[in-house]
Amino acid sequence: MLSSLAVSKTHRSLLGSFAWLGLVAALAGCGGGNGSAASPAGANGASTAVDDNGPPDDAPITEAPTPPKATGNPLKGVKLWIDPETNAALRANALDKTQPDVAKLFRERIAAYSQAMWLGEWNSNVYRKVKFVVDGASAKGEVPTFILYNVPGRDCGQHSAGGLKTKEAYQRWVRKVAAGIGDRAAIVVLEPDALGLLEKENCLTKEQQAERLFLLHDAVKVLRQNPKNIVYLDGGHSRWHPVEDHARLLKMAGVEDANGFALNTSNYRSMDELLPFAKKLSDLLGGAHYVIDTSRNGAGPYGTEWCNPPGRKLGVPPTTETADPNCDAYLWLKRPGESDGSCNGAPAAGAFWDKQAIELATPTDSK
Repeated sequence: MLSSLAVSKTHRSLLGSFAWLGLVAALAGCGGGNGSAASPAGANGASTAVDDNGPPDDAPITEAPTPPKATGNPLKGVKLWIDPETNAALRANALDKTQPDVAKLFRERIAAYSQAMWLGEWNSNVYRKVKFVVDGASAKGEVPTFILYNVPGRDCGQHSAGGLKTKEAYQRWVRKVAAGIGDRAAIVVLEPDALGLLEKENCLTKEQQAERLFLLHDAVKVLRQNPKNIVYLDGGHSRWHPVEDHARLLKMAGVEDANGFALNTSNYRSMDELLPFAKKLSDLLGGAHYVIDTSRNGAGPYGTEWCNPPGRKLGVPPTTETADPNCDAYLWLKRPGESDGSCNGAPAAGAFWDKQAIELATPTDSK
């Protein structure tokens, strides 16, 4: 499916995966492209040269060495990328003439802020997509945030079920993401819910659990071969498992080789609950750094409902100024207004839902 640069298949077969990444970084032009499946974070992109498709599907898989231990706050002073083509921005443009007040709300309260781009099987060429985004962000001195969401057995058959089919397919896919970033900077959050659901009953066999842990650690090591990449393993949230269990799971997935962990991805837990939990989890991990998803936690949770609960509010805008020296940033990992799944009257996961977006973006004190 993927074409190559001007390198014969015989010569490519002699290159290790990381040699190929370096070759792509040196020779690649502008990227882009989007997939045909529904994305949890929009599906915008641009065309690129037909001979710049990144590592081939049959590229050899080379084990990545253990990266140097991360220290300090890698996000200090970083300018977070703002995607000009989020679903919120596109929806605002569409509503300008018919519902200008709603368009203004979406544009000023949601689209104006940095939000993560989710990557998965909906990207027909993830290398081109990532490269396109990083090209644009780095040209403006900004650093994009990506969420990798494509691990085999994703979401245990729930609203966001999917992911790649094999271990090797996932390893190659991660290496394509790394090639798309090249030697530039990016923030990467790995696989929301992958650890939280790891030991869920009737989800994964023991062999599949071991494979998932291997894949997460492999992804951490591959991505951190670029010292400018900032990699966080998703660590669930404060009301999922006991904090000791989250620490155990993160350790098994290789958090010591990452920059830290991420909390509350796509969830609604409040800051007064998350911060003490995060500090305890950090302590259990030897002072690990972390980021918190504040995109939709401004009003806290709605009981135990996690799938499109009503009446929620935007949380603290994305910032690298936080309340804890071990907290590197508050980020909007979930894109506000995009559905959690087909529940509570909402469309499928990732689709922009005006009703929810209006609720999130309308200030609490509005009459």
